[in-house]
Amino acid sequence: MKRILPLVLALAAFCTLPVFAAVDVPYDSYIFNYRQYLEFTPSPYIPDGNVSGVNLGVGAFSLPRGICVGPDGRVYVADTGNNRIVVMNPEMTEAEVITGFANTGEDGAAFDDTFNKPWGVTVSEKGQLYIADSDNHRIVVLEEGELVRIIQNPVSEMLADDYVFIPLELGVDYADRVYVIGQSMFQGIMVFNETGDFTGFYGTIPVTVSLWQRFWRLFSSQEQLSGSTLFIPTEFTGVSVDKEGFIYASCIDPNGTQAAFRLNPKGEDVIQKGENGNLGGDTYPAPNTLDYGGPSYIVDIVVRDKGIYSMLDRRRGRIFTYDDEGNLLYIFGGLGTQEGTFRQPSSIAYIGDRILVLDTDRQEVMAFKETDYGRLINEAVGLRYDGDEKQAVEKWREVLKLNENLELANVGIGKAYLTEGNNKEAMRHLKLGMNRTYYSIAFKRYRNDILKENLGNILTGFAILLVALYIWRLIRRRGAGKGDMVSDE
Repeated sequence: MKRILPLVLALAAFCTLPVFAAVDVPYDSYIFNYRQYLEFTPSPYIPDGNVSGVNLGVGAFSLPRGICVGPDGRVYVADTGNNRIVVMNPEMTEAEVITGFANTGEDGAAFDDTFNKPWGVTVSEKGQLYIADSDNHRIVVLEEGELVRIIQNPVSEMLADDYVFIPLELGVDYADRVYVIGQSMFQGIMVFNETGDFTGFYGTIPVTVSLWQRFWRLFSSQEQLSGSTLFIPTEFTGVSVDKEGFIYASCIDPNGTQAAFRLNPKGEDVIQKGENGNLGGDTYPAPNTLDYGGPSYIVDIVVRDKGIYSMLDRRRGRIFTYDDEGNLLYIFGGLGTQEGTFRQPSSIAYIGDRILVLDTDRQEVMAFKETDYGRLINEAVGLRYDGDEKQAVEKWREVLKLNENLELANVGIGKAYLTEGNNKEAMRHLKLGMNRTYYSIAFKRYRNDILKENLGNILTGFAILLVALYIWRLIRRRGAGKGDMVSDE
């Protein structure tokens, strides 16, 4: 019986899922519905080739860790094991290598400075290249290969006297403020101003301690407490800056509920969590799956256009994409040895209609291009983001032709109708999309519309009812008076 039950559950799950035209991809694409059940979807992105150092003619990558795309479309890879930065053209067909830069010593003598395990890399809006030169304990800023400045040895009362600065990931905003994820830095993201001075911490992941854990610690000895897990904040794993200066950061959430943050200038998390309130990647475990491997292990995040952002899961090799309202748009990717699957995905970026993933174990940059299904969803979300609801509806209708069960498309259409004031149609689509929040708004507005349209009739009817009631009472009184007169005679 124990062996049969999992097969029955798997078969039942398969039978309830829609069937799509076969696409030659080595992974499944899916989404979670309102009830958190897994539903397969057409592939939003498909493999579009891999690029290695060998292909580029610069020698094989060695344990590459970071990838980013500059404003001009050039692709930068932190080739950690080779102590270099590889810079590719937008088509990723040609490359140049940066192994160091000209520097000046304390004695004023010039020398060739080199990198030591560069981990993270990013490019500012001005085109300056920022490198987390980890084992040299510094951040190097270059422009056209020339040294701009070096950020190192942060000093503050907020840092321990023996603190060693090991930058791993970094992002830069429009004001050239640098946001750095440091190794074993639990206080938050380190912030440096445009001159390279450390100004403090930015955003801290709150710690959740259960009631049972609190109770247990009250009666624990000092020895037991010292051997127990410390309740310290979780480290951030990735950072990305949008055009408005908001900081998107990822973390590994052991509860699998929130692995993404959107931090405002005060360092407060203002990210929207959507109808299901889940930004943790895979729902764990989904009710109709047999996957008990634990919640997603999010290692990086990238902000794309129109408020869309994607997160990279190392545990299952999947990419999760959300809109600015926290709605899950699509999921794709997987682990394996086939072309288009990952072995150890470590960093994510995007360029145009492609998503790029750096795989440390494969030592390759893996590209994925959007399909019609993915393009339509991206365009619909972008049109709504820009306020063009009419065009967004048309895109969502095309999405429904490819996946008629997609709640997201019905919600998108419902929101558009709600914006233009067609509350009745909004209610219909929002009900199909199982969105209680917006359905409630549409219902209230529709109810108010009905009241406004019929207010005159309602008031007239109410007045007639009052007059009729008055006449009826008057007649009763007169009838009662005549009855008294008859009885007296």
